[in-house]
Amino acid sequence: MALIVLSLFLLLFTFQLPFRSSGQSSSMESVPDLQHTMYASIEGYPCVRLLNLSGNIGCSNPGRDKVVAPIVRFGNVDKIAEPSAVLVSVEDFPTLFTRISDDSRFASKVSGVLVEPSTDLQNKINGFSPDQKFPQGQFAPYHNTGYEWNPIGSGVMWKSYNFPVFLLTESGSKTLQEFVTKNEDKKKAYTSNVAEFDLVMQTVKSGTLDSESCLKEETCLPLGGYSVWSSLPPINTSSLQQSKPILMTVASMDSASFFRDKSLGADSPISGLIALLAAVDALSHLDGLGDLSKQLVFAVFTGEAWGYLGSRRFLVELDLHSDAVHGLNHGLIEKVIEIGSVGKGLSGGVNNFFAHTEGDSSATNQTMTALKRAQESLLSENIKIASASSSNPGIPPSSLMSFLEKNPAISGVVLEDFDSVFVNKFYHSHLDDLSNVNSSAVVAAASLVARTLYILASKNEDVHDSTLSTINVNVSLVEQLMGCLLDCDPGLSCELVKKYISPMSTCPSHYVGVILDEPSSTPYTGYINDVPRFIWNFLADRTSIPRETNSSGCQHGCNDRDEVCIKAETDGKGVCVLSTTRYVPAYSTRLKFESGVWNVLPPNSSEKMGVVDPVWTESNWNSIGMRVYTVQNAAYDRLVLFGGITLTIISYLAIATARTLFSKAMKRD
Repeated sequence: MALIVLSLFLLLFTFQLPFRSSGQSSSMESVPDLQHTMYASIEGYPCVRLLNLSGNIGCSNPGRDKVVAPIVRFGNVDKIAEPSAVLVSVEDFPTLFTRISDDSRFASKVSGVLVEPSTDLQNKINGFSPDQKFPQGQFAPYHNTGYEWNPIGSGVMWKSYNFPVFLLTESGSKTLQEFVTKNEDKKKAYTSNVAEFDLVMQTVKSGTLDSESCLKEETCLPLGGYSVWSSLPPINTSSLQQSKPILMTVASMDSASFFRDKSLGADSPISGLIALLAAVDALSHLDGLGDLSKQLVFAVFTGEAWGYLGSRRFLVELDLHSDAVHGLNHGLIEKVIEIGSVGKGLSGGVNNFFAHTEGDSSATNQTMTALKRAQESLLSENIKIASASSSNPGIPPSSLMSFLEKNPAISGVVLEDFDSVFVNKFYHSHLDDLSNVNSSAVVAAASLVARTLYILASKNEDVHDSTLSTINVNVSLVEQLMGCLLDCDPGLSCELVKKYISPMSTCPSHYVGVILDEPSSTPYTGYINDVPRFIWNFLADRTSIPRETNSSGCQHGCNDRDEVCIKAETDGKGVCVLSTTRYVPAYSTRLKFESGVWNVLPPNSSEKMGVVDPVWTESNWNSIGMRVYTVQNAAYDRLVLFGGITLTIISYLAIATARTLFSKAMKRD
């Protein structure tokens, strides 16, 4: 009988031990309560799997299942004996990935990476750019592709990693720190804290490891979206009158980063986008724009960070004379001015900008003369414009490369805040945020461009200062746009954005995304990201001209072909305005959508950019997430198993012995 009592005592002690050490005394009344107690979801921004014609880059779980691994700090990685999830600071992020690339034995022990966020990091490190030293050098219209425009570039975002990587949010980092601290305090305990990564990519599951195979099996979608162009004043597409030469101003709306949804690109390229929008606003207040000798056209391209998708597709649509570019003629484009990175132009109280040109044509010289004239009219603003160094191999990475590939004789100028190398030390990094740019530099660039465009478009080459002085950039608008497009507070929930659209998210991200349906000149707006929808509405509004009759709602469409409906998302009614503003699909020129499927076209030897086009796609996935929880280590599991077997044997012997004794006692009676 004593054996039975001892067995029950040991059994009770064994199963109560985990609950006593857990420290959980609160009652649980449902399965969700139990899950909340056991698991903590961690918020973060993932690195995802991207593919091209020759392979893939980015991150993914190595197989079909979730990855579970104990968490260790980067400083302790030399001590780990089993595959682990490495917790690393942003400062040590480049060091970690350099070691992963150089040491295959070490890399085999990395099951995942968790990157801690940091505040005011721009002032603590020399820089961090995961892009190449010559971003997209294969598209350059010159041979010196070994030139280093981005000398700090590490190229880590262009490699493939068979483990998940997450950049933690502030709240996610706080939750994780609590778990890691508890784990370190109980190094000798039988439990450990682990991270569970759900980053299973469909392309990995199906074995479709390049763009052509994954598009065929429908496990991925092409990178792309919708660019926007608009004319000031609107183009009368029904007029038989000869169109004017086109003066085209362009900027980009998309950026890139190691982490998919943390691509702000504040300096590169969003500062240029904001400068373009502010310049359009400044010019829109002038009278007599219809009397100018040139037609002003503004284009904002997306997909430029992934093979200049937007600008190249725009030029193809011009060749096809599609509805998306109705009213434009490629042969009439006389000059192209691109506003690149301008957010870091302020230095020593002076806003310095550099004009990068290709060739030395008379048209390019006219643009340089106009820039100098605009600078002189802005003397009180401390703005300086200079030609880029003649020792540069050519223009820096820019959309102008697409135009030059199409027409090498075209006149083009790229306005930048650097001369020979990027001054942006966080190019294509999640650290290129609002703190990395200066609003006064953006205002200065917008002022310079607005006045330059007016000078170039005027019939009278000698524009009076009194006329130029009426072209003023709205400083408040620039600051609003920076708050809306480069920060989460207020982010896309700002009054300016909500005046035009109902945003689907608050925090902006300028990753290009994927194109979800058949490309169209009148796409379903639900398939268009927040930023291009806002830009379309903003440009349509600012470039519109007053109608003879009062503006009416557009629930049933607009009457005139040259009218568009703006602000329809905000009140369900919208307003019809006279404006030439269009969406243009942006996706690889090597792709064609047929019968609901994307097909890769053979390269056209006459199109250099098409030959080197990687054809970027993004893998599909079912869900992405991460959580942490506590598990018992294997040694403890074996102890419990052994203890359970031992108790079972003892219990069996005790019961057998008790039964024998009981039988003998019954026989005596």
